[in-house]
Amino acid sequence: QLQLVESGGGLVQPGGSLRLSCVASGFSLDYYVIGWFRQAPGKEREGVSCISSSSTDYADSVKGRFTISRDNAKNTVYLQMNSLKPEDTAIYYCAAPPAFRLCELSRITDFDSWGQGTQVTVSS
Repeated sequence: QLQLVESGGGLVQPGGSLRLSCVASGFSLDYYVIGWFRQAPGKEREGVSCISSSSTDYADSVKGRFTISRDNAKNTVYLQMNSLKPEDTAIYYCAAPPAFRLCELSRITDFDSWGQGTQVTVSS
């Protein structure tokens, strides 16, 4: 069974940085897309970034500030978040669709394995 565990969230001042980690177990990342999503209070869950073996995708709101990467040897996906803004405050989740899917943030319903989330708060 696919299991995903996020870590790395916390409180940071505007303009600061955080790196989130998503550790996968029960499967090899080699064949899976991993996506990062976030949900702020009172808002719908939205796609942030995703990565496959050959491509990445980013939401317009984070392009140029966030970078997704993967270390297949560690079965881990990272989300480096720079120049953080208060509007980035949310619970961040990593998720995976079934194997051999494309990295497409718009297809959120394809993602059927989810981690428990990690809180990111950007505030002075």
